[in-house]
Amino acid sequence: MATTTASVPTDSGSRYLQQLCKHWGHKFDVTFDAQRGTVALPQALTTMVAEAGSLRVTIDAEDPAVLDRMKGVVAEHLDRFAFKEAPLAFDWK
Repeated sequence: MATTTASVPTDSGSRYLQQLCKHWGHKFDVTFDAQRGTVALPQALTTMVAEAGSLRVTIDAEDPAVLDRMKGVVAEHLDRFAFKEAPLAFDWK
């Protein structure tokens, strides 16, 4: 299993994770509340946690190539919801 995590500086992490979960909830298995959301994508699991001043995003995938692709997909979608402060700073580790 390959994993990557980014702590994204924003004061709107709760709002962005809820928007993304609602958006993807039409296609994927999603669970979320104001502080935490998970999205079961076809080949990866994305977990988001709203923290004070940041949004922690973790992606788990079986294949490293899928993991790299999903980093871009998740960042692109979050940037759409964060259009007032986009692009968000994703420092994947």
